[in-house]
Amino acid sequence: MFQLKLVPEKTNIQFINWRKPAMVGSAILVVLSLILAATPGLNFGIDFRGGILIEVQTSGPANLSDMRSNMGGLGLGEVSLQEFGAADTVLIRIEKQPGDASAQQAAVSKVRAALGEGVDYRRTEFVGPKVSGELIEAGAIAILLAVVLMLIYIWFRFEWHFGVGAVVALVHDVALSIGMFAATQMEFNLSTIAALLTIVGYSINDTVVVYDRVRENLRKYKAKSLPDVLNLAINDTLSRTTMTSVTTLLALVVLFVFGGAVIQGFVFAMIWGVIVGTYSSIFIAAPLLIILGLGDRHRSGGDQSVAKPAP
Repeated sequence: MFQLKLVPEKTNIQFINWRKPAMVGSAILVVLSLILAATPGLNFGIDFRGGILIEVQTSGPANLSDMRSNMGGLGLGEVSLQEFGAADTVLIRIEKQPGDASAQQAAVSKVRAALGEGVDYRRTEFVGPKVSGELIEAGAIAILLAVVLMLIYIWFRFEWHFGVGAVVALVHDVALSIGMFAATQMEFNLSTIAALLTIVGYSINDTVVVYDRVRENLRKYKAKSLPDVLNLAINDTLSRTTMTSVTTLLALVVLFVFGGAVIQGFVFAMIWGVIVGTYSSIFIAAPLLIILGLGDRHRSGGDQSVAKPAP
């Protein structure tokens, strides 16, 4: 039976020999990402900038293309439509209009006129700057809390060297993802926050697979140096890591091309996150164990926790 193998079962690639240029390059990219996040900044969507939310129900399955076409010439700026729970229910998001409350109400009137009869308006909400600021704060806290919980988990699962290495890799992945959104000026909204949290989970999964093999090899090959142990662990898991990443990317690319504008931001973040997450587990998380001094503990035999089998 034919079996697809993206990489051979046994490889001997010296990944750790490339750790210095990889880390220098990553550090430069992280700094650039932070600069881009400040200037020109992220292209915040309605969720964060504030705007108008209108939920409508049509008499039959909603034709989003026709609705977009009808509202395209209203001069309301950014307008997004998506199905909301059922095929006949649509959530319309309109960016905040210049002016006071009367300007927002005038925009709603234009939408009603453009959609015509046969539409039931279930709710109309105005998202102000205060709510938008609270959403940004809540999103940042969610990402920070996820990273802290991952640190605690890895610390107890392995030891502090692994915990710090995993968290640095996570921060690297999130920073580069934010930098990519700032560079491309794709809309950054609540769906993007969800994607970043998903990236955190995906990245930590890849890292734990490598770390678990590192711990196993430290116990099995006590005479090997730490760089050799790390290279062996990465090569042992390379086939699994590559297959997981490629199959995930295939599904995401199809969603990005055919999924429509509503989920493009989420899928774009996921595609980029899978790429940088795979990269960081090999070139950031693993080499950091050398910098953090795990090799000294390994050679001295002082780290008893590394020798314990996985629970």
